[in-house]
Amino acid sequence: MKKNKNIKEKKIKKKNKIITFILPVIAIIALLVIQAFCDLELPEYTASIINNGIQQNGIDCAVPEVLTEELYNAIMRITDKDKIIKNSYKLLEKEKLSKDDLKEVSSKYPVIKKENIYILQNLKDEEKYVLEEKIIKPLIITMMLKNNNESLKSMLMINLQEDNSLLNFLMVLDETTFDNIITAVNERLNNLDDSIIKQYGVISVKDLYTLVNIDMNKYQMNYIISNGIKMLIVAGIGMLVAILVGYLASKVAARISYVLRDKVVKKIMSFNQTEFKTFSLSSLITRATNDIEQVKHFFIMMLRTVVFAPIIGIGAFIKVYDNPLNWLIAVALISILILLSVLFSLSMPKFKSMQKLLDKLNLVSREIITGMPVIRTFGTERYEEKRFDKANLKLTKTNLFINRLMGIMMPSMMLVMNIISILIVWYGSKEIDLGTLQIGTLLAFISYTMQIIMSFLMISMLSIMLPRAIVSIKRIKEVLKMELSIKETIEPKEFNKDKKGIIEFKNVSFKYPDADEAMLKNISFKATPGTTTAFIGSTGSGKSTLVNLVPRFFDVTEGEILVDGVNIKDVRIKDLRDKIGYVPQKGFLFSGTITSNLELGKDNLTEEELKTSAKVSESLEFINKKEGKFESEISQGGSNVSGGQRQRLSIARAIAKNPDIYIFDDSFSALDFKTDASLRKKLKKYASEATILIVAQRISTIMNADNIIVLNEGECVGSGTHKELMKNCEIYKEIALSQLKEDEL
Repeated sequence: MKKNKNIKEKKIKKKNKIITFILPVIAIIALLVIQAFCDLELPEYTASIINNGIQQNGIDCAVPEVLTEELYNAIMRITDKDKIIKNSYKLLEKEKLSKDDLKEVSSKYPVIKKENIYILQNLKDEEKYVLEEKIIKPLIITMMLKNNNESLKSMLMINLQEDNSLLNFLMVLDETTFDNIITAVNERLNNLDDSIIKQYGVISVKDLYTLVNIDMNKYQMNYIISNGIKMLIVAGIGMLVAILVGYLASKVAARISYVLRDKVVKKIMSFNQTEFKTFSLSSLITRATNDIEQVKHFFIMMLRTVVFAPIIGIGAFIKVYDNPLNWLIAVALISILILLSVLFSLSMPKFKSMQKLLDKLNLVSREIITGMPVIRTFGTERYEEKRFDKANLKLTKTNLFINRLMGIMMPSMMLVMNIISILIVWYGSKEIDLGTLQIGTLLAFISYTMQIIMSFLMISMLSIMLPRAIVSIKRIKEVLKMELSIKETIEPKEFNKDKKGIIEFKNVSFKYPDADEAMLKNISFKATPGTTTAFIGSTGSGKSTLVNLVPRFFDVTEGEILVDGVNIKDVRIKDLRDKIGYVPQKGFLFSGTITSNLELGKDNLTEEELKTSAKVSESLEFINKKEGKFESEISQGGSNVSGGQRQRLSIARAIAKNPDIYIFDDSFSALDFKTDASLRKKLKKYASEATILIVAQRISTIMNADNIIVLNEGECVGSGTHKELMKNCEIYKEIALSQLKEDEL
């Protein structure tokens, strides 16, 4: 049953992962492809509007929409009745059209009122391209003949009457003569460049449209407006897609940072003292905040760049690969590559040191803030200011150096781009003069060149962020992959319910990982419910270490500790700690209210439970004096209450949990003797069925304990009641006499 539940949970997690990360990333990639397509189309529309719309009066190819019957017959004779041309046009005879149809056609082609016309069929772009190849030269020849081209007249040496044209003259010639003349004209056209022929073809179409009474101003405006609207639509789609990509990328990156923060904090929560010694607190804070932010920004940049930049760069290059100026792109990329190589070689070492310098600054700041009372007491403000300035100055200098380099980079890039633009215009104007390039095509080439350069820059910017992101990822990984010194058992056991609250140390020894000698040596004792076991000894004798072994803040080096008859290593850590109410040496409160602090051990405490725990811990009196009582605000760390009040609230928190075992690690040191005695008396009555462990420095605190264990240099040198130890343990007697008079003992 449990196995099936785990399988189901894994499936749910996998499904959530797909919904949270994989699907948005796929959507981003798809949207970036659309955005790149839109960006690549815009220069094409610009070139089309300039080349075709402005320069060519809206004529985008040398395929006329309409031909008069005379011109059609001439073209068919020149091409020997080419089937492609024949199948591409449909004859409209004015006599056979209805009045409505005639009116509709004449509004567009007024010439139909005078003669029959041939209309271009709906063709695909590929079919139109093939037709253009077939019709362009015959069309040029036909229009030159129709317009009585002077060069043709002189070449053919023909004198015409005023009312006649070359076309009419040639059309009545015999086939052989006609073919010879057309072949001669064709040979002359074949000597021209393809781009020149294309221009002649467009001019011929324009002359044809004028001949058939088409309003060319209106035709031109229709073309420009039509393409302008298409351009606006494409630009609008690109803008909307860019906004959506930005939103999705930010959402995915934010989710990644959320998951990372969650994992890092959960991992830190599982750390013990050994792990905390590996990482400083300031470093852990930086790793959980700034490092994750660096990773988040990198992912946003990566999601928006890694797919988009190659598509836009490769797409733009494909658009211009056959352009005579494409060698300038290579010049631009080589220049940028040299510039970026210099900047990267200078900035990379600084990027790598940024996080360490930030760690140092956080460490110094934390020490200054937390140690402010000591700093003021000893008057070391100037020294601490210098120490902070030193750390701050190193970080500032590094930031300034990097920012200056980045500040140099963008103007340098703009300089390269502007120089390349000038070179493109310079060499492009020569190509325009030769007739191998059009103005619109030149402007489109500039746009595509800028897109290629910008795509290269985007990848370069990503590579700038990459080293710092890699450093941050490694630092986060170090936390997540940290091997825990205290591990959960694979097959946890249950506590023995018949031995509730029993603690037993069996030949326990403990040595800190980085220590040469054992802190505790061969400690054995047993604590039972309803009894109080106290620990006393000189500073550094191992009292706190001993009680910290019970909740598994450390694991024993030798021997074993049993709770309820089970080795604490064989049960779940959470189950073990649920049985313990622990009060540390330094009472620590969290920001919130008194109630929220007391509910840390047990949720949803009743008003009666709150009052009882406060009463037993001698806290009720000062709580009632506060305006909000149990809802009174507690500042971070409990800084708005006194040391004694903070300690009593920490004790109340443990009492509210109502555990089987109480551990007080020198938790009465901030209390006066009267409060101390009263609190212990109430506690003994309230926790009469619980096991109590007390670490204390004051003899008065532990005199009434059922069992007192005296520690000296990690060894048990005495055990028993107060009276027994006064007789049998010299070390205990010395401690007692140093604190109280003999008659008080």
